[in-house]
This record gives sequence, C-alpha cells and structure tokens, in this order.
Amino acid sequence: MAEIVTFGEVLAEFMATERNQSLGTAGTFAGPFPGGAPAIFIDQAARLGSTAAMVSCVGDDAFGRMLVARLARDAVDVSAIHTRAEHTTASAFVTYYDDGSRDFIFNIANGACAAIEPNQFDDVLDGAKLFHIAGTSLFSGHMIDLARRVSERVKAAGGRVSFDPNVRKETLARPGARQALTDLVSRTDILLPSDSELNVLLDIDDDEAAVERALELGVAEIAWKHGAKGCRYYDDQGRQAFESFQVSEVDPTGAGDSFGATFCTLRTQGMAASQALVYANAAGASAVSRRGAMEGTSTRAELEAFIDGHGASVTP
Repeated sequence: MAEIVTFGEVLAEFMATERNQSLGTAGTFAGPFPGGAPAIFIDQAARLGSTAAMVSCVGDDAFGRMLVARLARDAVDVSAIHTRAEHTTASAFVTYYDDGSRDFIFNIANGACAAIEPNQFDDVLDGAKLFHIAGTSLFSGHMIDLARRVSERVKAAGGRVSFDPNVRKETLARPGARQALTDLVSRTDILLPSDSELNVLLDIDDDEAAVERALELGVAEIAWKHGAKGCRYYDDQGRQAFESFQVSEVDPTGAGDSFGATFCTLRTQGMAASQALVYANAAGASAVSRRGAMEGTSTRAELEAFIDGHGASVTP
C-alpha cells in the first residue's frame, strides 16, 4: 500500500561529458546515473514524505541493482519492481548542445521495463491517493492498456490520476496514438504539460482554447510548465501565473519530473495549489542546477531553504 504510485521505466543514464558531442561519434560519457521520468517522479514524492511505490522491471544486472538500491535509499517502496533475468535494464544516452537542445538514444521499449505485468500492482495500489502516468512510459499498446486499467481502478476507489504527457508530434504519428492519449486525458485529474505539449496533444494551437478543451474532458487542474519562464495554473476558478527561480543550468533532464512530483505530492498532502506551485518551481530550479536526472530531487526542508535563499516566500 502506498499513497502515491507510478509505473514505467527505471533506467541507467549516461551523459556526454562535452557539449556538442554527437551521439554518433566516439566520445566520453559519465554515468550510470539513475533516471527515468516515472522513477524521478516517485523518488521526489518519497523525499517529500509521502509513502510512494514504483511498479517496474529491471534486468538481473548491475544497472538494475543500482537503480533499485537508489530508490529504496530514498524510501521508495520497491517491492513491485521485479527482476526479469531474460531482459536487460533500460538505458539512455544523452548529449547537450550550446543552444540548449538535447539528443537522446533510449533503450526502453526493448528493456526489462516493457515486461511489467498487471499483477505487480496488486500489493501497492490499495489505498492509493494518486496514480501518476508518465508519457514516456506509453511506448506500447500494453503500457497504454496498463495505464488505463490502473487509472480506472484508482479512480473507482476515490483516488486521483496525474498525467505528464511528454508528447511529441512523432509520437502522435503512430496509428491510434492520439485517441489513446486523449482518452487518458479524460481520466486525468492533474495534467502536467510542458511548453507546446498540450497544443500538440489536443491539436489546438491557441493555449486558452486548449486549456478549455482539457477542462471539458474532465481535467481538474493544469500545471503548465514553461521551464525558466515559470508556470501557469488553471482550474475551474481561472488562471494564475508563477515566476521561476533563476539559477545556472547544469542538467535540465528530470527537472519537469521533479516539478510535477512536488506539485502533485504536496497537493495530495493537502497543500493549496498556490503554495504547492512555489515549491514545485523551486524543485524544478534546484534540479537543473545539479548533474544527473535523479540527483536533483529534494526534501521539503531543502526546498524551503532554497526558496528562502532566493528571497521568496511559499505564499505567492
């Protein structure tokens, strides 16, 4: 049993040590760092004091053991992370460019995390207050079906669903992808899009019209992430804007997951949205200032110190 549950990839990440280093040429990489969007999300949730569980699979290898140990160290319930000896643990390689863009090579769909089975949720889902879906995990019909089934189960029991779509036009080019993701939006309580993702997902260019459509589909809260430009929040009461904290960027990977996890966890703990978004912005800013996707997760005390150190208040 856990208050917050997610599923999907836990992966070993390798980062190019030089800017503008092509993934197609020989170079030096640092790692392995623990990563994976849902894994970062649940690690952040656990560090904020909620009981949190991860449902996934890893290979019987050093990467898998490293990842499970890291999550367990941060108090994540790892009992539903199963070892699949016939598969290898998922991995990712990333390189950064001077213009702020990144290139990735992922081994997720062929990794152990693709072998998650429905019964892995049985021992952690009862009493869940929030089930989080990361769009990066929806790489197959099987994973989309799991997201649907588990979200229905959680909502039927009185829990809520959060969804970070992480959608790209290329994703929606797959047959049936748009309909499947829109169906998940209709099951979502807290939607966490970044930049133009909501526009792309709903095929609506105008931001306000896209928000209106999401709310019509049943979404209760939208925390729209815009990186260094801050975030916007929408619910049935209207719109609010929140400025970001200014920091020197070291590694942006995982910052959006830390933001989303902080907002969703604090909302689940009963904090007002306006306060939770200040903490969430602090979590995102703190994350980009540290190297390694999961190295940016923070405790509540660390976030409060960060906010105070930037001369801000948790009451916007």
